[in-house]
Amino acid sequence: MGRVMYQEILAFIFTTSGWALVTSTLPLEYRRVYSPAGTVIITTPLYFSNLWKNCVTDSTGVSDCKDFPSMLALDGYIQACRGLMITAVCLGLFGSTFALVGMKCTKIGGTRKNKARIACFAGGNFILSGICSMSSCSIYAHQILTEFFDPEFMGQKYELGAALFIGWGGSILCIVGGSMLCFSITGSFTKIYSKYNGTWTSSTLITHGTDTLTQTTHSKKSM
Repeated sequence: MGRVMYQEILAFIFTTSGWALVTSTLPLEYRRVYSPAGTVIITTPLYFSNLWKNCVTDSTGVSDCKDFPSMLALDGYIQACRGLMITAVCLGLFGSTFALVGMKCTKIGGTRKNKARIACFAGGNFILSGICSMSSCSIYAHQILTEFFDPEFMGQKYELGAALFIGWGGSILCIVGGSMLCFSITGSFTKIYSKYNGTWTSSTLITHGTDTLTQTTHSKKSM
């Protein structure tokens, strides 16, 4: 029982940390960066952008940003990345709420059997959140790399920004922590087999929550 509780606490730390990192990449501006090679380093500007706007910083450190004028006029990959990131944040929020209810160290959620199922459901939410976030960062990065290595592309060739790496890291934490929450349900069911008078007795003890439910089945010993 103690092992399951510590596993859930560690999983909750992983998932909430990953969700916080994923959420922080939404307003972060450095999804892609571009700095033209100039002869004078001091006057070299820095161009960067994210899912919502394009920005430029001059040599004095002053930034000027411009929001995308129309949502319908955006490229398809930006719209897809927006939808995936918003979905990831919402799933992470639901997962955090369900995890608090289903964790063994909390006093809400009903019986131990129900808490185990809620914790597993929370883990599934975090896994989906991590997949959505990782897909969004990967699609965006694929577009950057495609333009960068395309010899016929004549526009500004951006490079990968810090927000993408933060998003990938948060996605991995969400997936790992969500998997730990899902597998914690297996530690809540212990099977005990005993041999008595030519029969096998199988007892399933549900040890996740406030109540203990025992299910016993009998089968004849095979001769």
